[in-house]
Amino acid sequence: MPEWAVILSICGLYLVLVLGLGVWSGRTVSASVDGYVAGDRTLGVIVLYFVLGASVFSSFAFLGAPGWAYSRGAAAFYIIAYGTVGMVPFYFLGPRARQVGEAFGFVTQAEMLAHRYDSRTLSVVLAALSVVAFVPYLTLQMKGAGLLLSTISDGVVPQWLGALAAYGVVLVYVFASGMMAIGWTNTVQGLFMMAVAWFLGLYLPETLHGGIQPMFEAIAASDKAAMLDVPGLAADGSPWSWAGYSSAVIVSAVGFSMWPHLFMRAFTAKSDRTLKLTVVLYPTFQLFLVPILLIGFAGVLAFPGVAPPDTIVPHLLTQIELSPVLVGLVCAGALAASMSSGDAILHAAASIGLRDGIKPLLAAPMTDTRQRQWIRGLVVATSATAYYFAVFSEVGIVALLLGAYGGVAQIFPLVFAAFYWPRATGAGALAGLLAGIGVNTLFLVAPHLRPFPLHEGVYGLAANIAVFLTVSLLTPPHDRDRLRAYTHSDRLAADETVAS
Repeated sequence: MPEWAVILSICGLYLVLVLGLGVWSGRTVSASVDGYVAGDRTLGVIVLYFVLGASVFSSFAFLGAPGWAYSRGAAAFYIIAYGTVGMVPFYFLGPRARQVGEAFGFVTQAEMLAHRYDSRTLSVVLAALSVVAFVPYLTLQMKGAGLLLSTISDGVVPQWLGALAAYGVVLVYVFASGMMAIGWTNTVQGLFMMAVAWFLGLYLPETLHGGIQPMFEAIAASDKAAMLDVPGLAADGSPWSWAGYSSAVIVSAVGFSMWPHLFMRAFTAKSDRTLKLTVVLYPTFQLFLVPILLIGFAGVLAFPGVAPPDTIVPHLLTQIELSPVLVGLVCAGALAASMSSGDAILHAAASIGLRDGIKPLLAAPMTDTRQRQWIRGLVVATSATAYYFAVFSEVGIVALLLGAYGGVAQIFPLVFAAFYWPRATGAGALAGLLAGIGVNTLFLVAPHLRPFPLHEGVYGLAANIAVFLTVSLLTPPHDRDRLRAYTHSDRLAADETVAS
């Protein structure tokens, strides 16, 4: 049997196991929207930990992060920096959102904000922003999976078929089981990709340089030494400014827990304690990135000039001698990274598309069964859209994705004010959000207009907050009864218990 067949067989076996686990897990929840979207709000610490972690670390972790280390050196540590501090806001905002969601039946971020600000328009705008950010993200996961299976099979499996096979599995288990499928498959995939990452992160430096310390000593003594000077290199190879580095960390950290598919997990936790404990433990998931970055550094001197840098991992795997079984396990780990993000994004895009985009525009209420049917239909439609862009279109998906964090970060002022500023109004929230998105987009497509070398999201946040404050103060405040649940949500659970 040729080596590619062995590798492909291992990947195929992995896909079958994940499919079985995903479909089986749906038997443990109710046949309701809460069951499909929020897992009946029953997720414990361990499953929630891996859902939060594996949902964020996608094929970017196995391809993009090593590529940054390979081409930009110390700049890659920005990924660890923002991931570590990015969950801090969620420690305070998450439990409040969970309490309000449990009281009013919310399962999405936009649902909560639309109720707090009494604005259907805001719900639709947030749904559009979410989908615009999600589709290119999902497209990249499909492209990564298709390219991986095509490469390891020596082209026997074309890229379109590889993407179809991997995400056909994701489509089936998300369609069948919803949130519980994501919870259980992400737990298994998170453990698996951690094991693969640590194996490669320790094996490659040892094989190519005799260890991690000799590897960095060799880089420091070479003409690539500037890569190790903080904060690393910019995309053009020049030293990255501290202003650019710091603003990238800040914007990414602010946007980190505001990603709608991540924020939705607040509504799945069984208690405030579960959510807070998960957030406290979450930075340990960043340990997964340490070996990932070591992989990129291992290739700096051993294989210079690899282009594009994101291909350094598959390049290393083809240049060193590994048994087909090990290569198959490594490739399955890369698939795990892609699929564990893709399933969460697909599930969130469909849920948000209905609950926040379509439902507010309909005059007649929708039954629980009808909502599940619509969400499942949108799961299929979203998959088909992303698959089209992944296989048949040359649209600049990467360019859209680069601005996603800046756009998603614009949600933060709305969430913060929802709980901590009673004077915030729906008109102010909508105006601030639109201003922030507009300014962020302007400086993304025209970076030469920036007065300082800061991330475009910083300018967007400045405009967002200024407009939000101004318009809110110029418009009538909301009714106190509507605000009480949000501004005193730490006492909401006790109030509900007494009332019952």
